[in-house]
Amino acid sequence: MSGASSHRYLIALGSNQRHPAIGAPRAVLAAALGALAEVGVELLDASPFSASAPIGPSQRRYANAAALVETPHHPPALLAALQSIEQVFGRDRRGQRWRARVLDLDIVLWDGGIWVSGALAIPHPQFRTREFVLRPAAAIAPQWRDPVSGFSLRQLAARLARRRALSR
Repeated sequence: MSGASSHRYLIALGSNQRHPAIGAPRAVLAAALGALAEVGVELLDASPFSASAPIGPSQRRYANAAALVETPHHPPALLAALQSIEQVFGRDRRGQRWRARVLDLDIVLWDGGIWVSGALAIPHPQFRTREFVLRPAAAIAPQWRDPVSGFSLRQLAARLARRRALSR
């Protein structure tokens, strides 16, 4: 798929709810990585799966990962494609924010730098403060730079880990 009209993206994946046909959250993430090809997205690399505590009211731990992908889709089209995958997996966007979910796919970064339009903002507004996003992202794209801060993902992950260690 590589070519002048392709874009690279860093996608964050999360799940903390079992899917009746697929299974536990880690199996959901693996299936979601496989589903990317069905919407015109080529998987270039994926981080190992990790576990994290939930944000908000959910009590269930999350399985998390990051994926480096390539696609001809521009950001709004990729967002629509990712949301279609979430819907196929049973994601319901109605109701309380940050509740348990079968699948969450977020665009974190793209090779075009900054994109802000409607409900879509790239870089993802909170990614710099979320270890469950930065750690897997730095594992597969350590040199990718945040277009806002100028720091690489490796640097951002290290800074966040240091801040968390100092606050304990």
